[in-house]
Amino acid sequence: MLNTHDVLVRNREAVNGRLGLIGLTDAAVLPELPAEGGIVMTENYGIYRSWSGLAKWRPVFGYRDEALAADSLDTAVVFMPKSRLELELRLALAGHMTKAGGQLLLVGEKKEGIASGARVLETIMPNAYKIDSARHCQVWQVEVPAGMTGFDLDAWLSWHHVQVNGSELAIAGLPGIFSDGRLDEGTARLLESFGDVVPTGKVLDFACGAGVVGAWLARKAPDIRLDAVDVQFQAVHCARETFGRAGMQGQVWPSDGLSSVEGQYDLLVSNPPFHTGVRTDTSMTEAFLRDAAKHLVRGGELRIVANTFLPYRDLIQRYIGPCEILSEDKRFSVYRAIRR
Repeated sequence: MLNTHDVLVRNREAVNGRLGLIGLTDAAVLPELPAEGGIVMTENYGIYRSWSGLAKWRPVFGYRDEALAADSLDTAVVFMPKSRLELELRLALAGHMTKAGGQLLLVGEKKEGIASGARVLETIMPNAYKIDSARHCQVWQVEVPAGMTGFDLDAWLSWHHVQVNGSELAIAGLPGIFSDGRLDEGTARLLESFGDVVPTGKVLDFACGAGVVGAWLARKAPDIRLDAVDVQFQAVHCARETFGRAGMQGQVWPSDGLSSVEGQYDLLVSNPPFHTGVRTDTSMTEAFLRDAAKHLVRGGELRIVANTFLPYRDLIQRYIGPCEILSEDKRFSVYRAIRR
């Protein structure tokens, strides 16, 4: 069990009535809690799919679901996310769902920034106080005041204009999305690699983020049939908003890897999320490339960008076909392969 889950169980006397857990990553903690059931919410579609069949608990994917009703909880538990703004978003949802006089708990590890997270909580609800510190974690508690209802996801949506190879795009953003408000270097390299090439046929933007790659390709080649997938709720929602503002007809849906993708494509393009972190772990990359081969027509193209130090070329040639490096420097490499 995770440290944050252990310390929550250690303070289970603070959990009463109908419970909501915002940002839960592992349902194993649920039987240890003395609640009568309630809501478990995650922004990760893979985690959400693993929760089917939970007794007494309603799984929710992301921030837009009818189950996230006002005053529907007696207790809410918020787990620390990566960013301050995402924490504010989670706290706003938890405050909206919890009855006035109900309890809100914030749980997180020191390495997750629980100390700064507690300051955010105190800014929103000044009566918050720490009830425990154990397992390198802290638990903070506050009685939810009246007037916290009225959560509106659209109020958290932001718009940013990015320049991509001489073309300006309006890109939607939500707290917690990767590279919010800017064009990250890897994606820029990927798009630059297309040069004068105009894609045709069916195109899949895998790990689409806020929709920068798909929106740019659709502007460059309006006749393509574009689909986009991502595992994160914020990414799926923002990509839909980005495509809608651009007047595109592309389809966007959540998928854990390529598990929810059907059919085959002429082009699969991606800045995949498998090249971050301290350790070099190619297992996720291998799974992605193995599945990618199934979703490319014969002669179809895979084009991705990755950190240069990762052994992508050998893996691509093993699972897809002959691979060329379109651009390379000390940080990023852009690979192109044609399915055998």
